[in-house]
Amino acid sequence: MQMDANPLLDFSGLPRFAAVRPEHIAPAIDQLLADNRALIDELTHAETPATWAGFAQPLEDANERLGRAWGVVGHLHAVLDSPELREAYKENQPKVVQYWTALGQNLALFEKYKALRAGPEFDQLTRAQRKVVENEIRDFRLSGAELPSEKKQRYAEIQEESAKLATKFAENALDSTNAFAVHVEERAALAGIPDDVLETARAAAEKDGRAGWKFVLHIPSYLPVMQYAENRSLREIMYRGSVTRASEAFAAAFRAKAELEQRTNGKPSAEPTPVPEAIAAWDNTPLIACILALRQEAAQLLGYATFAEVSLVPKMAEHPQQVLDFLEDLAARARPYGERDWAELGAFAAAELGLERVEAWDIAFASERLRQARYAFSDQEVKQYFPEPKVLAGMFRLVETLYGIRIEEDQAETWEPSVRFFRITDGAGELVGQFYLDPYARATKRGGAWMDEAMTRRLTRQGLQRPVAYLVCNFSAPVGDKPALLTHDDVLTLFHEFGHGLHHLLTKVESLGVSGIRGVEWDAVELPSQFMENFCWEWDVVRHMSAHVDTGAPLPRALFDKMLAAKNFQSGLQTLRQLEYALFDMHLHSDFDPAGAKSPLALLDEVRRRVAVSIPPAYNRFPNTFSHIFAGGYSAGYYSYKWAEVLSADAYSLFEEKGVLDAATGARFRDEILAVGGSRPAIESFRAFRGREPTVEALLRHNGMTESPAAPA
Repeated sequence: MQMDANPLLDFSGLPRFAAVRPEHIAPAIDQLLADNRALIDELTHAETPATWAGFAQPLEDANERLGRAWGVVGHLHAVLDSPELREAYKENQPKVVQYWTALGQNLALFEKYKALRAGPEFDQLTRAQRKVVENEIRDFRLSGAELPSEKKQRYAEIQEESAKLATKFAENALDSTNAFAVHVEERAALAGIPDDVLETARAAAEKDGRAGWKFVLHIPSYLPVMQYAENRSLREIMYRGSVTRASEAFAAAFRAKAELEQRTNGKPSAEPTPVPEAIAAWDNTPLIACILALRQEAAQLLGYATFAEVSLVPKMAEHPQQVLDFLEDLAARARPYGERDWAELGAFAAAELGLERVEAWDIAFASERLRQARYAFSDQEVKQYFPEPKVLAGMFRLVETLYGIRIEEDQAETWEPSVRFFRITDGAGELVGQFYLDPYARATKRGGAWMDEAMTRRLTRQGLQRPVAYLVCNFSAPVGDKPALLTHDDVLTLFHEFGHGLHHLLTKVESLGVSGIRGVEWDAVELPSQFMENFCWEWDVVRHMSAHVDTGAPLPRALFDKMLAAKNFQSGLQTLRQLEYALFDMHLHSDFDPAGAKSPLALLDEVRRRVAVSIPPAYNRFPNTFSHIFAGGYSAGYYSYKWAEVLSADAYSLFEEKGVLDAATGARFRDEILAVGGSRPAIESFRAFRGREPTVEALLRHNGMTESPAAPA
């Protein structure tokens, strides 16, 4: 293969997604790794000056090329998975991990950075460049650069094995999600489920050549069933399938599903779905044990007692106990509200729905009915006012007002026809950045929503490289000739990810290591994303991004007022659920013995008994799909959502004081938070914007937890 024909080696512009094939991956990665290693040999010569231009910049340039190429591969693996791509990814991932591990342990490079830090040029560098150098020195130590050779080798082996396990964990979660489906042939069994959801389910069944309706575990199909289906057995089977994915308990869910289909359809299924042979191979339980053991061993090699201590070195929080105290304090504040929410739900379910006991598969259904009864509206009613094109236009209008920018649709190669591409320009018409939007769920795409970088703003020898972002969601796709409709929760998700995107795109930093979201402490990185969610509750914003899908009428103010009144509906339960996950994560990585008799599931049960007010059934295997901490960047960091929410709520309170569409406050937020990226500590950026230290009061107020909860009626 000619190297100049390989699209992964073309760095002249945007990724060439339409041209990338699995067979391009190995040649491109091999070439880039060889080039980088040759460069490192040159840079570590004694005669190479320890300067920014002579040493740090060339190394950054080389690593940026490798990162961009592998980033395209990783992105496609997440959004357009196929057996061929998965195999190519697995084949090349160890090479990339080995390179980064060896780079982080290269003592000669470490010494060069230390020499640059101690040299006469350092004080002449920009603040961003100085921060890059300081971060590199810290990260070399955290990568084992100072370890003796035999410990370096073991540390490298751990990094490679951990990467493989994380990839396998995510693949098992996706494969098990795709494997489970419930087919229903009797319309009467689907009472309560909205028509648009049924239309999608019928189309899915027809695609399989079957009659009736097909429901799957991807959120656009799963969540409406749990919220609206009056058929309690259907809800239970869907719930059981969801919470046993990638576990040994998944087989029992298939057997229960077959019984339900036979009972509901009045006959044995013509094409019963067999229990997949791969269920045992999809079980993430042994992977969790291995991942935790490897993390603990790596931490101890570096001289730390626990993985959590290592994880917190580059974060705002200083030690695990500080995080645990923060979470426990918030749990104590939230628990009375959670107990009230649970008691209200139980009383309503018994009186109005005939449910003597609210089970896990009843919670979403009973909660939706309670909300409708209390506030006289449903999610389904609201959804009709949020067609995707109108929501996008309103979101763009908001940030254009706040930040003095303009967003327009643009053209680029994409990986899937429904993906769109946009450009951001400033007041003078100059290009600021670009982003891809991949909004809809599909079988080849992992679940959830996220933002990732395709290119990062930096100054090169050729000029200024503008940032490019990926925004990925899993919304329901359009059906027929109507646009996709978003629930208000979907709107919140879209705003959240766009907040991350703006953090990446509106940076003014030109040094790669601290540009955009790079170098931002992990427990502060959610500040801009959670900040954006607040605007979804402002009438002056919402009225410009709503239009009924059939009539074009804007969201009625009376309906919005009902939504606002219901904003903190069950906020106690929701807060306790997030704290449950965060406490589990931090305990798992700070005081849990991976080699001990207690299992991670037993630890989670302990946390639930202390924090939760609703306990799931014994077959629930939540850890087995907790990809945030086992296949993502949130290990010993899931607390970051609540930690950063303190910052985001307090930051937004200034907009509440000055006016939520105040351009001057928006410019200040852009300049002091978004534009500086990781070039200074997050707490300094917060102080520069807010003029003081953060406080928890705004978070409690936004969640309706400032007064003693009233007893349930």
